[in-house]
Amino acid sequence: MDVPLQTSPRMRRLQEMADRFRMLSEPSRLRILDAIGEDEMNVQDICDRTGFKQANVSRHLRMLRDIKAIACRQNGHFHYYRVIDPIVLRCWHCTKAYCDEAE
Repeated sequence: MDVPLQTSPRMRRLQEMADRFRMLSEPSRLRILDAIGEDEMNVQDICDRTGFKQANVSRHLRMLRDIKAIACRQNGHFHYYRVIDPIVLRCWHCTKAYCDEAE
């Protein structure tokens, strides 16, 4: 007989962590974070910096906004994105430093 698993606060937190790591494990999103980690940029600037198509960048930006890693402000017809979660930026920098040392 299967017993339904009770989700404890600890297990919910671990699931949130796994979801966040999964979101940050996509190389395209890391390139976008690299682009906007230092400066606020609009979508076209991000496309120019990464070489990605606008539709692809917009999809990844939406996902990063959904986890509250980035924020957007509108100025006229342009949307500008910036990293607002310092922990995401720290994780990115730490992982980059780790990989740079391993080379």
